[in-house]
Amino acid sequence: MDTVIKDKALAIMRQGRTRVEATDWLRVTLGLYYLAGLIKEEAIDFKKVDRVYNKVIYQALGPGHSITSALQFMSGAKVVPILESARFMAAFSELCTEVPVASIPFLLSLNLGVAKNISGIDIAGPVYDWVEKEKDKQKLADTPLNSAGI
Repeated sequence: MDTVIKDKALAIMRQGRTRVEATDWLRVTLGLYYLAGLIKEEAIDFKKVDRVYNKVIYQALGPGHSITSALQFMSGAKVVPILESARFMAAFSELCTEVPVASIPFLLSLNLGVAKNISGIDIAGPVYDWVEKEKDKQKLADTPLNSAGI
């Protein structure tokens, strides 16, 4: 993570209206950047990457927070209101152009898959339902208009 990404994530955090909202927005923003960074062909030094993210999170939120806790948060029901927040999505799409909004359902699916592999817990739940709903919206948007022009 470079300082530009760190600054963007902190800018998203500052747009939260409460401490809880700001904390959650930072978790989601950094979690999305982290997951997007996993999609590369070269080997990843997870200890190094995690250390960088953990330092930013610690400096912004204090002890008890880490990239692991951010990713856990992103696999739970509390992330859905953030993903459905027009304010968050507008801020994220404007500031965090390195992670296209259209990639968020895929990144969350990736996170759920990793969580399932680690814990063995079924991925069904509110986040999975949100991802599926977004996939359906995308399919509908990609479908050519029918002959009635609807």
